[in-house]
Amino acid sequence: MSETIALPPEGLILPPGVVSPTSQAEQAAMDEADIANEQAAKQLPDPKGWKILCALIEAKDEFENSLIKKAKETMKIEEQTSPVLFVLKIGDLAYKDETKFPTGAWCKEGDFVITRAYSGTRVMIYGKEFRIINDDQVEAVVEDPRGITRAY
Repeated sequence: MSETIALPPEGLILPPGVVSPTSQAEQAAMDEADIANEQAAKQLPDPKGWKILCALIEAKDEFENSLIKKAKETMKIEEQTSPVLFVLKIGDLAYKDETKFPTGAWCKEGDFVITRAYSGTRVMIYGKEFRIINDDQVEAVVEDPRGITRAY
């Protein structure tokens, strides 16, 4: 089984294909659907060079402090325009240029990063959108991305 990423803050909706069990008992209780999801996650492309593979953060299905459900189109727009991405994989040359990145890497796998909306190459994999961005398109790293939205 692959290495697990540090647990996200409670109540945070993880990107598609990212599994973060909270205990060994839960991990041992994975059913066939979880195994299929893990195998699908292994089919994600490996970014090459200075590229970074990121997942979009899924939008919540209800408006904040409300029981009103959002339309699917509204959720899709929120996901696509969000400046927050989840770093899944980093290319072999990302952050290796010491003159451009004298302090080292700006992010690592498992980080939530802020980029410009619609940044990078947008690809659909099994009906979910992913982004492949350049290493220098990361503008900030955030520990808890809840509440961060694109300003209009």
